[in-house]
Amino acid sequence: MRVLGIDPGYERLGIAVLEKDKTDRREQVIFSECFKTSAELDFNERLFLIGEEIKRVIKKYQPGVLAIETLFLTTNQKTVMHVAEARGVVIYEAACANLKIFEASPPQIKIATTGYGKANKEQVMKMVKILVKIDEEKKSDDELDAIAIALTAFAHLKC
Repeated sequence: MRVLGIDPGYERLGIAVLEKDKTDRREQVIFSECFKTSAELDFNERLFLIGEEIKRVIKKYQPGVLAIETLFLTTNQKTVMHVAEARGVVIYEAACANLKIFEASPPQIKIATTGYGKANKEQVMKMVKILVKIDEEKKSDDELDAIAIALTAFAHLKC
């Protein structure tokens, strides 16, 4: 089974596709990127581009599950609303492609990757690099977060 992991955002969207290796039953990254939209574009255009990229990735890699992080509250309401709208676009595209939707909170992701629900970002990133083979030079924090979210889905869904 393939899982599409998404670290939601509208300026930077972490995207990763993982699947279980049939021989050793370990997850492997088959695609990841940090998809960026320009601040010079209208917000609606940025949402459109996010939707088109998600649609492209789904079509190319054929995942069965979307794993996406839930929102956390912050003092910047405008940012939260924009990220929520970007999440909506991603979930919509996944639903159109009949993907199962799995949502995970930041503490769930931390527990699944490090075993500790209050782990810091550096601890999560370190464990992601231990759990799956990745090109050290290529991966942004957003990509690593997307990989962590996909790993969480594998753990919870017992894939």
